[in-house]
Amino acid sequence: MHRAEAAISLDDSLDAPAAAVSDDFCLDACFLGPYAENDALLEKLIVEFFRDHAYWRRNFHPEDPPAIPTHASTRADYQAFEAKLRHELHRLSAALKRSVPFHSPRYLGHMVSDLLIPGVAAQILTLPYNPNNVSEEAAPVTVDLEVRAGLQLARMLGYPDDTSRDDCAFGHLCSGGTVANYQALRLALALKAFPVALRTAQVPDITLPEDDWQAYNLNPADAVVLLVEWQRWLAQQSPAQRRQWQRRVQAERLEQRGMVDFFAGHRQLSLPRVLAPITAHYSWSKGLKLLGLGRNQLQLLPEREMRLDIDALEEALLQCQRDRQPVLMSVAVLGTTEYGTIDPVDGVVAARQRSGQAGLGHWVHIDGAWGGYLATLFRNPDGSLRSRDEVGRPFQSFPADTVHAAFAALGKTDSVTVDPHKLGYLPYGAGAFICRDGRAMELLREEADYVYHDANADSYMRRFRGLGQFIPEGSKSGATAAAVYISHQVLPLDHAHFGRLQAQTIRSAEHFLGAARRFATAMAEVARVCVPFPPDSNLVCLAINPLGNSDVGVANHFLRKLYQVLRCDPQQPLQVKSYFASTTTLRPDALGAVEMGRIMQMLGIDPTTLGGDGDDRLVILRHTLMNPYLLDEHNDLSYIDGYFRFLGEEIRRLLNSVEMAS
Repeated sequence: MHRAEAAISLDDSLDAPAAAVSDDFCLDACFLGPYAENDALLEKLIVEFFRDHAYWRRNFHPEDPPAIPTHASTRADYQAFEAKLRHELHRLSAALKRSVPFHSPRYLGHMVSDLLIPGVAAQILTLPYNPNNVSEEAAPVTVDLEVRAGLQLARMLGYPDDTSRDDCAFGHLCSGGTVANYQALRLALALKAFPVALRTAQVPDITLPEDDWQAYNLNPADAVVLLVEWQRWLAQQSPAQRRQWQRRVQAERLEQRGMVDFFAGHRQLSLPRVLAPITAHYSWSKGLKLLGLGRNQLQLLPEREMRLDIDALEEALLQCQRDRQPVLMSVAVLGTTEYGTIDPVDGVVAARQRSGQAGLGHWVHIDGAWGGYLATLFRNPDGSLRSRDEVGRPFQSFPADTVHAAFAALGKTDSVTVDPHKLGYLPYGAGAFICRDGRAMELLREEADYVYHDANADSYMRRFRGLGQFIPEGSKSGATAAAVYISHQVLPLDHAHFGRLQAQTIRSAEHFLGAARRFATAMAEVARVCVPFPPDSNLVCLAINPLGNSDVGVANHFLRKLYQVLRCDPQQPLQVKSYFASTTTLRPDALGAVEMGRIMQMLGIDPTTLGGDGDDRLVILRHTLMNPYLLDEHNDLSYIDGYFRFLGEEIRRLLNSVEMAS
């Protein structure tokens, strides 16, 4: 970031680039730890900066007398209040002991693990200041941190992060990947419809598409160029003319007219379609409903080995061209929620290029809520891309050539969803939406005179300090922004720093895969075990079927019984559970008949039993291997090996039980 963009509200310590982390990377200092080994460090940080906050309050206007008298704590009502407060907090603390032990290496379930100390400390430090990141008036420091965190993530993804560039990326934080996906839909729709509004308003002296169809189906990059041309033309008009033309164009925009009126006025156009893999998160269905486009506009495409089938995408785009069916966006998933597989982003980008040349331009969005931070493994400290051999040097087989190609293509997409509260190891809720070209965000600007006063800001940082104008939320926590930004400053988003954490998860996944294969051999006399498809990242699934069984219903019943000993049960003491895992399913409509048949054959299950008694899918175990201490080198301990020993004992116990035998 250029020094010219230094935030006026930040001192030099925050405005400076991230300090280098020494080569002898210290994982031991990053987390509170499974045994709370770093309790003294976190406690020291919290106490130090809470005291600092208290001194800040006392020194704001030291001439003001204390509003709360020093003897207040001796009063009976004060002491009664304190006693009640302590009582309720103790009850809460006791109840929270039934929480899921995400911090433990024994937890291999869902997408959450221990939290980074920099993020926890920064969030707790910032909470008493209670900044609201709607604008700089309510958050003069943390709103800058949020914009800068967006730039940090943009650099990680290969987007332009130099604020002196006209096409510099923009990113903001939100509650999670669901809201980030909504923002992608919202922005893509605004950009798609805007050229049509310019044509309808008959703006002079601007080169406009010949008809509404061409205007509606511009490539996003061309639509942004048109937006910039409009802004420059507008700036050349007199104030009165400028207001007149702004009102005229605004009156024709889809956001102003609404869906019904807009499409009634442009009858050659229709609601655009979203093309997404069948493994896409359910937030896409929710988002289309919220925008009023409707669930029918979501077309789910088949997979190959749980990765988007590019041939199916190409065929869907060709069919849309033949039917004159507009496309809003193509979606690829960078680490599916259920399986951690990586869609061929490069193939999606190439397909968009071909369809754009044929007159069917559309947005490309990457749902990297899970796998976004894996991009740190592919980035040098200067932001450049690492080769496949460089990335793969510490690993056995990661990354596959297809995975490297997918991450290499991220910089050619239009937007990405990333969740810092997943592989960023930060507290909920911290999702992020990153747009490759921040100029497009102008279409989402919402005016409110009582809070936004700098609509004509001519610098990047000044423009986005009115953050609430551009995002779905209004009020939002500045403490979350502080947590994300500070964590990225302490651990920069490249392979040498934050990537070390991601590398640890990949090593765990490779160890798990090897252990699973050995486990399958060891259990061959009682059960068939397989990894349905090799993992692209750090999620590994396991399919199990009792030996001799050929019915999917029996296999699913057995797996569900096994899951009872692997799930978190709030009705039982936490300590009775040895390990935790999660489940998901394999469905023929997602895998296709060939892949589903292959997996069923490996397990000895008759595919014709699918669909009987409601069992139209196969239940499998799912393991999220993000805890950095799964392979405990200090104690020469592998929690992964321990998990497989436990799993073997439970499988044998279940198979020998009277209930399973019956």
